[in-house]
Amino acid sequence: MQARSEQTRRALLHATAELIADGRLTDAGLVNICRRAGVSRGALYHHFSSTTALTAAVYEEARQRVEALTEEAFAGPAADAPERFLLALGEALRTEKVVRAGMQLAADGSSGPPRLRDDLLTAVHERVTEAQKEAEEAAEDLADLAMVMAAGIESLGHTDPSWWDGDISRRLWGLLRPLFDHGRPRRGGERRI
Repeated sequence: MQARSEQTRRALLHATAELIADGRLTDAGLVNICRRAGVSRGALYHHFSSTTALTAAVYEEARQRVEALTEEAFAGPAADAPERFLLALGEALRTEKVVRAGMQLAADGSSGPPRLRDDLLTAVHERVTEAQKEAEEAAEDLADLAMVMAAGIESLGHTDPSWWDGDISRRLWGLLRPLFDHGRPRRGGERRI
């Protein structure tokens, strides 16, 4: 019985995420969610006190996923962290409707602000600044550039999902990589100019 209850809860979360990711928050109304999830209104209210509570749960699931992506990306070598992050974010936006929907939501389940997108961009800015401080005096500018690139990929993908493709992120990163490498010590202590 508990497995079925969890299945219903997951169906409601995913139906809501699909409606938001493929449209707008206003598309995630009670009737549309129940129809998409294949459940009754009573089932929705058994699991969530309101559709706002349900959208807040979508936000929370997306927040946890985005935080995990960020932690993973910044766990390795600092110089490659922005590239790893942008590739992971693009892939998640392309393939995970919960992430795509959650980016449009605030913690209270509304359309914000601050939305998860805003919080993510701030966190990435901070992480890139930290990662670059040791290697470069212009860390703030590079962090801004990485933030703009992440925001651009996220925004552009809503009208053309090909922006979430890893090849585009790799190509863009190839253009930016020399800026992040500039001034970083080479092997043997020699600095790049």
